[in-house]
Amino acid sequence: MSDLVRFGVSISGDLLEYFDDLIKRRGYNNRSEAIRDLIRERMVQEEWGTEQETVGTITIVYDHHSRDLSSNLTHIQHSFVGDIISVLHVHLDHNNCLEVLVVKGQGKQLQELSDQLASIRGVKYGRLTMATTGEMMPSSGGDHSHQGHKHDHP
Repeated sequence: MSDLVRFGVSISGDLLEYFDDLIKRRGYNNRSEAIRDLIRERMVQEEWGTEQETVGTITIVYDHHSRDLSSNLTHIQHSFVGDIISVLHVHLDHNNCLEVLVVKGQGKQLQELSDQLASIRGVKYGRLTMATTGEMMPSSGGDHSHQGHKHDHP
């Protein structure tokens, strides 16, 4: 872990008040934690612009009665070059299903997969959520792994 560094930031009073309200609503203990997360979020966006392997989720909601929808979804998922690690399928009601795909690959490929799935006739909602393993990021300056408890993975 690198040394913590303190620095000052000049910001308008109105913007700071808005920021303080935002971090309070989101449950942050202090401004430093919130600023670290904002920086990490921007770094994830930058990481997704590279060709390195990254991770994310694709969420889609669709009408399962739409003609050929299931076969089109399956075809696109099987033709994906990266890895679909897991798929959660939920029946929301008589007509609608929700699927969440956990995906791994280059950011550009994941965005293309998400766009292809979202554009299929019968898909009502589609969104890619970017995530990261954090391997390319510097230390966070605090232990925030899994809400304070550490564990090893095989």
